[in-house]
Amino acid sequence: MLGARVGLLRFRNRLPAVARRIGLRTTVGRAYHVRVTVAAHPVLATLPTTRRAVLEHLKRHGEETVEALAAGVAIPVSGLRPHLTALERDGLVVYRSERTGPGRPKHRYRLTPTASALFPRAYAELTNELLTYLADEDPDVVERVFARRGARRVADARRRTAGRDLGGKVAELTAILDEDGYLAEFEARGDGSYVIVEHNCAIHGVALRYAAACRSELAFLQEVLDEAVVRRTFHMMAGAHVCAYEVVPR
Repeated sequence: MLGARVGLLRFRNRLPAVARRIGLRTTVGRAYHVRVTVAAHPVLATLPTTRRAVLEHLKRHGEETVEALAAGVAIPVSGLRPHLTALERDGLVVYRSERTGPGRPKHRYRLTPTASALFPRAYAELTNELLTYLADEDPDVVERVFARRGARRVADARRRTAGRDLGGKVAELTAILDEDGYLAEFEARGDGSYVIVEHNCAIHGVALRYAAACRSELAFLQEVLDEAVVRRTFHMMAGAHVCAYEVVPR
């Protein structure tokens, strides 16, 4: 086990309880199917059928009352309420109260941003398509695009790590990677070196097609941690379960 689990714990604390219960870090990248018949997030596959149906209905129709939801998923209101309670507890739905006349106000439910993110998004496919069009116009343009992205990331990271020692920089870089979706953590070793581990590749779909994406990730760490030697020791593109980087002071 890695000693300094700062990034991983921060990531898990942002997830709904249902995601933590299934150990999301071990299932990132696997494809499942729900009633919408397109690849969906693994968390959706762990939910009972009715709860998946509720989330899908809200995704399709937006904010709904309990009565409309019950009709939409074809169960009685009394049977729906426990599912809504569970989804609210897990951070997947929220509601607002609406008073339209005498009597108790109605609750109108909607998806949280966390729940919306569980539905498929073809960002990698779109990015690859656009990069292909650019490469058709100029074969060198993809390298320049990744170089510009890298320069921006390095500049931002240097601002955030300014004035820190190597350990502080490693910790802050791990936080940056975690914020970017890499599910990152680091370990401080007794000899003064560090290991940064990424349990998820936020650019995996693009990296499968463009090697420049992976080169830019290593270059990013090397440029920000210029007082150390940084080398990649494990690589998802080479079949490893993680990407890992060794950071050794010069």
